[in-house]
Amino acid sequence: MVLSGSHYGLSGSKDKPLKVLAAHVNAPLSTQPRRRRPLRRAQLSDEVAGHLRTAIMSGKLRPGTFIRLDETAAELGVSITPVREALLKLRGEGMVQLEPHRGHFVLPLTRQDVNDIFWLQATIARELAASATDHITDVEIDELDHINEALAGAVGSGDAESIATIEFAFHRVFNQASGRIKLAWFLLNAARYMPALIYAGDPQWGEAAVDHHRQLVAALRRRDTAAVVEHTVWQFTDAARRLTQMLDEAGIFG
Repeated sequence: MVLSGSHYGLSGSKDKPLKVLAAHVNAPLSTQPRRRRPLRRAQLSDEVAGHLRTAIMSGKLRPGTFIRLDETAAELGVSITPVREALLKLRGEGMVQLEPHRGHFVLPLTRQDVNDIFWLQATIARELAASATDHITDVEIDELDHINEALAGAVGSGDAESIATIEFAFHRVFNQASGRIKLAWFLLNAARYMPALIYAGDPQWGEAAVDHHRQLVAALRRRDTAAVVEHTVWQFTDAARRLTQMLDEAGIFG
């Protein structure tokens, strides 16, 4: 299965503001959209970095590709400054490298990189899931159920951006219910490497996610820690498998 960038909402960004492309990162607890405040420069560079990170992780920006400041700024409708700052962030993450007098180019992405990224997320999520089972309230479980039904509706309509936003809202409620806010923050940062719109654009992934969420909610009502952890970890093993297959078929691994 090849998940192309154009089919999964990663192309056509010249026609969409950057803050729409990255809206799922700051999704509210509610599934209803909220008015966003004007972005500060630091926020803008973070969102540019998020856009480029997604393009690299999805294979849209292939290893060896040079990222041009002016072209990227024009594509995203921003000035060159936040693009330059975003590239500095990505250099620190080992995703791009600066070649003197030529600019930044994308570094190779390996199978081990993908495995490591999702292993880290799954390891943190396992701890949060166990704690959430002990601490979550019936009201929060009902909220998860409500959000998942909204997710099912979005999957049925095929709206990738809504799917990504609602999926984020589901896991935000779940992770915060653990009471381990610092650990949840680490998971949020690790999740930056998960190209959400690619998964959100895959109907098979969406249907599977809704089904596993329903089983997770049922397990939470039973206070069945083992089952809650199982359905939580599935998200990351499944995501790693799908992304590895996509990148392999696209020839990203060489």
